[in-house]
Amino acid sequence: MISKATIDQVFDTARVEEVIGDFVQLKKSGSNFKGLSPFSEERTPSFMVSPVKQIWKDFSTGKGGTSVSFLMEHEHFTYPEAIKYLARKYNIEIEETVQSDSDKEAAGERESMYLVSEFARTYYQNTLQKTDQGKAIGLSYFKERGFTDETIQEFQLGFSTDTALKKGYKLKYLESTGLSIVKGEKQFDRFKGRVLFPIHSMSGRVLGFGGRILAKNEKAAKYLNSPESDIYHKSKVLYGIYYAKQMIAKEDNCYLVEGYTDVIQFHQKGIKNVVSSSGTALTPDQIRLINRLTKNITVLFDGDPAGIRASLRGIDLILEQGMNVKICTFPEGEDPDSFAKQNTLEELKDYLKSNAKDFIAYKASLLMEEAQNDPVAKANLIRDMVTSISKVSDNIQKEIYVRECSRIMDISEDVLFSTLAQMGKKAQSDANKTYNKKQKAFEVVKSVAPPKKVDIQYELEQKIIEILDEYIKPAVESDGGAIELDSYNDGVVKVVLKGSCSGCPSSTMTLKAGIEQMLKNML
Repeated sequence: MISKATIDQVFDTARVEEVIGDFVQLKKSGSNFKGLSPFSEERTPSFMVSPVKQIWKDFSTGKGGTSVSFLMEHEHFTYPEAIKYLARKYNIEIEETVQSDSDKEAAGERESMYLVSEFARTYYQNTLQKTDQGKAIGLSYFKERGFTDETIQEFQLGFSTDTALKKGYKLKYLESTGLSIVKGEKQFDRFKGRVLFPIHSMSGRVLGFGGRILAKNEKAAKYLNSPESDIYHKSKVLYGIYYAKQMIAKEDNCYLVEGYTDVIQFHQKGIKNVVSSSGTALTPDQIRLINRLTKNITVLFDGDPAGIRASLRGIDLILEQGMNVKICTFPEGEDPDSFAKQNTLEELKDYLKSNAKDFIAYKASLLMEEAQNDPVAKANLIRDMVTSISKVSDNIQKEIYVRECSRIMDISEDVLFSTLAQMGKKAQSDANKTYNKKQKAFEVVKSVAPPKKVDIQYELEQKIIEILDEYIKPAVESDGGAIELDSYNDGVVKVVLKGSCSGCPSSTMTLKAGIEQMLKNML
């Protein structure tokens, strides 16, 4: 059977609009896509595809489901065939295995961790809302931040006391999820005395928690997240993505902020297409999560110059993913949370619209201010800017950025293009060096490893047979025949006919001749 890891990777990677778009002409309709049903003869489109929910629905026939179910309906694939089709489409290596008792046990362990995390979320909520300590400390803090009862309930905010999580679940799951710290026979609640922000997956499952300490304690971190676990990988999660995904797709833009309260305050004010990296450096996996919903990111910085300079490094990662980036900063001393709280929705929208700058214009103006009249600093600035531009994959967009950069910095386009080309050559040279090092390492390993005879001709024939089997054989079979392909080391391909087929060779022949005849007859 196909391994669960492969199936999970297929479902995480496959985009329903891309898969169905190979078979149905889709047009954008709000945050969704619309097209004519492939299952009925309709003239008015009623076939809907939702990138946010990753599902499709055919209102003319009542059918619907995921990418896999579409392939099973439209192409009449079996479930394994659909998974393998998607794996090939997205270049995912297929692992096949027999599920052992230990595999089943591991799946059960993960599900138990999800259940414990959900239990903790409910427990922390109840502690906040229904205990004297929770109301006096935790709820008072959230009220001071300006959060309404509806917002506190919607984001499932909570509070932890020293009596939390000591009943109802096995200690090993409390420890594996990071909710409890176990030292010998003693057990401690990791988030004791903290207000809690549950961290959800895109589908809404509780993966972990972020906790803010309220008591003054110089030895304790102000914010504390759940540790890495089998269900929580902080580099692959964005806080608020569950609440923001629909509006991100609808607005075709995602606001990226730094903290939990920034997300909640924006959401409460009415701007819901906002997520946070939760204080950690932005990662490629987090960017790809946004890329599933939109190509546009607006990064919101507070007024701290040092923080802005450090955060600019994440911009290059966004550009490498082929996304469009704008940057917006708030007045000095303000952050997204405080600014949203002090302004109306319309004032906030107007500010974001007026102050969001393209990353080239923003970065150039910021760095030019730092360089001032220092020629050496300006030269370094230009290299910094060109480095960012080099991350852009689209050549047209890259040229536009070069022209804009030339205008802002008062330097010729030729110099910028020349610098860009030099960087490209250096990158290629570095890549070649890395490849050569790996090859040398391989040669060393091969020299000490026992010799292995490799039949190059046989290996090549097998690759060609795979191509024939994947692309030629289906067409032959659709022409009314059926064939089996095999190869020999003497350069002969054996074609076994199982019916009438105009595209099949009439007899066993050389590999080259067999391919040529099949292609000629079929084309």
